[in-house]
Amino acid sequence: MSMLGKNLMEPEPTLLPAEPEVTESLAAGEEPVDLAAKHPTSSLVWALLAEEALEGGYTVEGYAYARVGYHRGLDALRKAGWRGAGPVPWSHEPNRGFLRALASLGQAATAIREDEEVVRIEKFLNDCDPEAAAQISALRG
Repeated sequence: MSMLGKNLMEPEPTLLPAEPEVTESLAAGEEPVDLAAKHPTSSLVWALLAEEALEGGYTVEGYAYARVGYHRGLDALRKAGWRGAGPVPWSHEPNRGFLRALASLGQAATAIREDEEVVRIEKFLNDCDPEAAAQISALRG
């Protein structure tokens, strides 16, 4: 078995668990604001609230929602074995809530001119998955 091309020092990708109750409720038309109270640990719910707020021009609210989603995601990543570094692939759908919250946090930080935070978030998002920013941008249209 060849190990060429594999960085043996890089941690394995972190894959968050699925949230079927959340995704089924969203698919059934339940609003993220209602789901936040039922599923406060879901990064996806907070990311959706952040995106909606930012799209509506509510920058501070979007920042706050994104910050919650980001921290809930960090908690979930650690619980899934993440040690502060390593891939968090966009291709694994349950990771997308965290990645979207992280991207929204960057968007809101840009709007409030929190420049050091913007740089840190861009690096973190790229370190998680170099394709994530483009995927999120495409998702937002």
